[in-house]
Amino acid sequence: MATKPPADDPVQDAPQVAPPKRAAAGLPAIGHTLRIAQAQMGVARTARTLLKVNQKDGFDCPGCAWPEGDKRHTAEFCENGAKAVAEEATLRRVTPDFFAAHPLDDLAGRSGYWLGQQGRITRPMLLERGAQPDGADRYEAVSWERAFEIIAEELNALASPDEALFYTSGRTSNEAAFLFQLFAREFGTNNLPDCSNMCHESSGSALTETIGIGKGSVSLEDLHQADLIIVAGQNPGTNHPRMLSALEKAKASGAKIISVNPLPEAGTERFKNPQTPLGMLRGTPLSDLFLQIRIGGDQALFRLLNKLVIETEGAVDEDFVREHTHGYEDLAAAAEEAAWAETLTATGLTRPEIERALAMVLASERTIVCWAMGLTQHKHAVATIREVVNLLLLRGNIGRPGAGVCPVRGHSNVQGDRTMGIFERPAPAFLDALDREFGITSPRHHGYDVVRSIEALRDGKAKVLFAMGGNFVGATPDTEVTEAAIRRASLTVHVSTKLNRSHAVTGRRALILPTLGRTDKDVQASGRQFVTVEDSMGMVHASRGNLAPASPHLLSEPAIVARMARAVLGDASTTPWEEFERDYAAIRDRISRVVPGFEDFNARAARPEGFRLPHAPRDERRFPTATGKANFTAAPVEYPRLPEGRLLLQTLRSHDQYNTTIYGLDDRYRGITGGRRIVMVHPEDAAELGLADGSYTDLVGEWKDGVERRAPGFRVVHYPTARGCAAAYYPETNVLVPLDSTADTSNTPASKSVVVRFEPA
Repeated sequence: MATKPPADDPVQDAPQVAPPKRAAAGLPAIGHTLRIAQAQMGVARTARTLLKVNQKDGFDCPGCAWPEGDKRHTAEFCENGAKAVAEEATLRRVTPDFFAAHPLDDLAGRSGYWLGQQGRITRPMLLERGAQPDGADRYEAVSWERAFEIIAEELNALASPDEALFYTSGRTSNEAAFLFQLFAREFGTNNLPDCSNMCHESSGSALTETIGIGKGSVSLEDLHQADLIIVAGQNPGTNHPRMLSALEKAKASGAKIISVNPLPEAGTERFKNPQTPLGMLRGTPLSDLFLQIRIGGDQALFRLLNKLVIETEGAVDEDFVREHTHGYEDLAAAAEEAAWAETLTATGLTRPEIERALAMVLASERTIVCWAMGLTQHKHAVATIREVVNLLLLRGNIGRPGAGVCPVRGHSNVQGDRTMGIFERPAPAFLDALDREFGITSPRHHGYDVVRSIEALRDGKAKVLFAMGGNFVGATPDTEVTEAAIRRASLTVHVSTKLNRSHAVTGRRALILPTLGRTDKDVQASGRQFVTVEDSMGMVHASRGNLAPASPHLLSEPAIVARMARAVLGDASTTPWEEFERDYAAIRDRISRVVPGFEDFNARAARPEGFRLPHAPRDERRFPTATGKANFTAAPVEYPRLPEGRLLLQTLRSHDQYNTTIYGLDDRYRGITGGRRIVMVHPEDAAELGLADGSYTDLVGEWKDGVERRAPGFRVVHYPTARGCAAAYYPETNVLVPLDSTADTSNTPASKSVVVRFEPA
């Protein structure tokens, strides 16, 4: 298989990629950021909007889920947050005339960057393949009433509710997510795939088994109090820039930081804080130890550390282990088998490096481990995260101030959506509460996650895909398989603010339903509304947009769900959908009676600071697992083995993107400019493979199914990656990730461990 680069991809038109010259993270880019924002929003709108980002009386940034402290800066946003806001609050508009000038084939040939730059969608749009007299498929304006009629026609014509898929993006509010899952279950399916399936599903799987709750156990204040913070498989500088301020504050209080990553990253090398004059001038080296690990070697590293902790007299917190844990003997027996030689092979590290890390672990009374996709997107991802938990349990570092697990979530409400019931495998207790509250009978059989949804579309077992936000095509693996599967659907629906690749890959019929964004005022029949979100550390707070909507033809996400439900379910439903659309407080009242921790939701959401959800392991050292205790685990150690002449590729973001949204074509922190179709290779690996710096190559994925997956036309950039490893940006390299290459237990695509060979372009 091969995926041709879009015709307007700058690397293809002007293949100029500057030699890498990495910058310090946080290096003042205020002028650059403001120029981008003003180009999209204008001067006055820029000031009015950015000063409301992440403020107590403002709106939650549509970017990452990093929490805010009680005391907020005037400019409580990062560079990428400002870009995300500018993209949503842009003055550019995508009108029906735009679609008339750009038929489907034209949109399909454009890059994601070009599509995103066109602006906000202003009207509901309908495409019916083969319906145009000139033979060119194109979207045309449609009324909201007709749009909901079409959805009802298609859904009610299905042989089974399980032929429908209801996907959710992580930016969907708590209120909209709750209504969305309620509608899906009243319709009769648990097919609620979401973006968590592709990112932190491995974290949730591992944490639920080991500590009883699939969320992190730390607060922002815990980071400030920690003695040691291990940042593994995460690049805060690009993906969660405001985290750097928390790490800087921890350093000022005496914390040590270990970075575990295959690539050196500017964020943990030196942080120049733009919030303070001294920080801008001098900067703070954050990492005390950088462990440049080989891709996929993290489980081996943590297993050996656990062995060494167990062997060190007095290092294990015996009281905690005895009172609060289960399975210590099994872990101890498995850890005894860990060998230095195999660990050094798996990790690419040296013995002195690991011994230094051990010394820092033993010197710390309060340790936090933070991680992201570098740990979650491997075949053995769940086992790796369990091994992280083992280390914390051995030292009693769960349920202690300044200590705990910290999976750093991506999209701004991805954790909240799961809390609201967006899950294909819901807990029976949640469904029981939902049924009692609404007088419905929710299905009990499990639904499809993202990978299984694509398989169902491919195999003809699913026929309708309804996406509440996001970029399903751009975010998912095995691009050609995914696109072919989606084209088999009878209907695809996307609730969107802006264009992306998913609008160019459609079912037989396709709808684009334009919605309000975080920056937009939301006024319904009962007055001005607000929504709520949950950050990465379990804080729930309100979000209120301050801008006039981009078009009078937009509906809010709760309104879209409510009207769809009325059209599809009709008089058979006794759920008060009209009331929910009119007043979101009515939704929150129902949430308070269904979801634990949300009691008195409306009153608590009205507090400027919001409220924290309960977390039994953190709050009480109580572990709601099958054993009633925190569970040690002892899975066999795994790590990737490479054939001769191959490298292990990880997909990652550039600094000028967030998830699949591309803001620009530079990667300033890595010193790469002017394009995205680049592959980073260690100079010594490149020499062995005959890959000259600046040469062009095709990336060819190798997988056990024997199918050739090819990403053509990538420029080689010599870069100090770990030996045997390479890196390239997604979604351009998603084509190389096999659909059935997934993590055990979580079924998350293994996008961080793709075996590739290089062929001349």
